Amino acid sequence: MNERRRLAGVVTSNKMMKTVVVEITRTYRHPIYKKVVHSSKSVKAHDELGCEIGDQVQIVETRPLSKEKRWVVESILKKVAAPVETEKEG
Repeated sequence: MNERRRLAGVVTSNKMMKTVVVEITRTYRHPIYKKVVHSSKSVKAHDELGCEIGDQVQIVETRPLSKEKRWVVESILKKVAAPVETEKEG
């Protein structure tokens, strides 16, 4: 393995070609006030694996691929279950 940064997050959008938006959430304790703080950020990542919305993925930092893309989807940690469509009679 190399020394590149790796983060885990959830796919929130896949409307672009070979690009997904991944939301990374972080929880930490404030150093002075000791309150638990939740923060999140969204990054664009290159997707060759065909991720769906809701998938948990691991992304790795890479060279700049475009104006906003600096991450690549390395693996899908957990696939989201496909929604079951039910037919309504009536």
